[in-house]
Amino acid sequence: MGYSSTTGAMGAFRSLFLFFWITAWYSSLVYADNQVPLRGAEENQPKRIAVIGAGSGGASTAHFLRKYADYFKVPVNITVYERASYVGGRSTTVNVFDDPSIPVELGASIFVEVNRNLVKAAKEFGLLTETAFSARPRDSDDSLGVWDGQRFVYQQQDTSFWWNIAKLLWKYGLAPVRTQRLMKQTVNKFLGLYESPLFPFSSLSDAANAASLLDATVSTGAEFLERNGVSADFSREIIQASTRVNYGQNLPLIHGLETMVCMAAEGAISIQGGNWRIFDAMLKASGAEVRLNTSVASINQKEDGTLSVSSTTGHSAAEQSEFDEVVIAGPLQEAGLTISPELDHVPDRIPYVELHVTLFASPHRISPQYFNSGASSVPETILTTLPQGLDLGSRRDGVGPTGFWSISTLQKVKAPSQSEEHYVYKIFSPQRLSAQFVADILGLDREAESTKAATNPTIGDLPREDVSWFYEKTWHSYPYLYPRVTFEEISLAPHIWYTSGIESFISTMETSSLMGKNVAALIARSWLDKPDQDTEEEWNHWDKAEL
Repeated sequence: MGYSSTTGAMGAFRSLFLFFWITAWYSSLVYADNQVPLRGAEENQPKRIAVIGAGSGGASTAHFLRKYADYFKVPVNITVYERASYVGGRSTTVNVFDDPSIPVELGASIFVEVNRNLVKAAKEFGLLTETAFSARPRDSDDSLGVWDGQRFVYQQQDTSFWWNIAKLLWKYGLAPVRTQRLMKQTVNKFLGLYESPLFPFSSLSDAANAASLLDATVSTGAEFLERNGVSADFSREIIQASTRVNYGQNLPLIHGLETMVCMAAEGAISIQGGNWRIFDAMLKASGAEVRLNTSVASINQKEDGTLSVSSTTGHSAAEQSEFDEVVIAGPLQEAGLTISPELDHVPDRIPYVELHVTLFASPHRISPQYFNSGASSVPETILTTLPQGLDLGSRRDGVGPTGFWSISTLQKVKAPSQSEEHYVYKIFSPQRLSAQFVADILGLDREAESTKAATNPTIGDLPREDVSWFYEKTWHSYPYLYPRVTFEEISLAPHIWYTSGIESFISTMETSSLMGKNVAALIARSWLDKPDQDTEEEWNHWDKAEL
């Protein structure tokens, strides 16, 4: 991937003799070490960078800042603030039965082969990967089913890839082929953002326009698919099931670009032990000081252009630290920050999906009776869609009669102090699950006394012999991805940068990482003088080789 550099070589020196001497020394350094020193590096004053947030965007910013700084011989001190007790942001795991040997993803679960930054980082840090859903029990003949609240409109067997393709073509005609072609065209356009001349981009809106992606973001998924000849049945039964499990949104709401991202699932993998390990490794490689359990309260720009950051850790007194650059690597609307003076560009306040994630273990399998199925078992992954004829438009409360977005049977594990294995389930829903719903999908016909006594019984009120372990989490997981043609600014004010504006464009671990790298590149580029052609070529050559 290349860069468009706006920087250059060295400033003028007062002494002509000294100028020629240093120029000769500089030329030998360039050709000998193939590196370009930075303006001001002779002062040997470290650049002080604060990154607020240790998720994908923040960890990637720190990681790539270190790479740029090391290459261009500029000292940097990077401080990462994270108000949570862990790194990874919305990519984190919990342990079934509190057993560290059984971690399961609570947030972002997979990434795919076109995710360049994540795939390369996994290799760079020697992290082991596994195919998505490799641990599932395979106790059912069907690996996947799409349920519309009344019936399974599509089921995929755990059989050969080509047999499933044949079934899709028989049922939906050329719609799968057209969707695959459209997805690849769209993804190829997006990949242009990784390379020169678009990368690094100072405006996401301009970059999206230059990459010819606004045609996809200006339309809803339903409009985009219809315009490109994809049938309504395939869109509703297959593609909408994907937008619902990935983003909790139906096709008449979500824009066309994110719709295509949902269909780019080839080579889906995850990191053994949790995807958060990528971002943990990035932060360690960056050499950053990571301050967990630390909240940033304010950012104040001083007269000399530096930034004063006020933070608190636990119940300690507020601490003031000075920085040259500050990167806000999380949704500003949820950061609780006071910024003075006012920002030049204030990001829009956009609604985020409230996603309820319920993990639990049980000796019971999902009940076929609940799903009106005459089979002995139901698919191990159940996605949902709306029944034919029900149009909820662009409503946010679009889950419909199914009441949930997905149910996944993750694996079987040995329950503590028991001889039998228990199934581990993961459910995405727009609301907290009731005890009755969990009992119904497990086919339970009995009710615990504690459930009867509870005012609003939930999963925790069910008997331990039926639900042996559970964990509930509510995420503000991703924005409602309404159609739009402009996106948030990356530079909010001098020396204040923002990574989360990319989420209304595409919201994934990979795109947050891309924006982190992009911000790191913009900061590094600002360290350089006016560029000449040699510097531009050197920057591009190095980035393709190193990053």
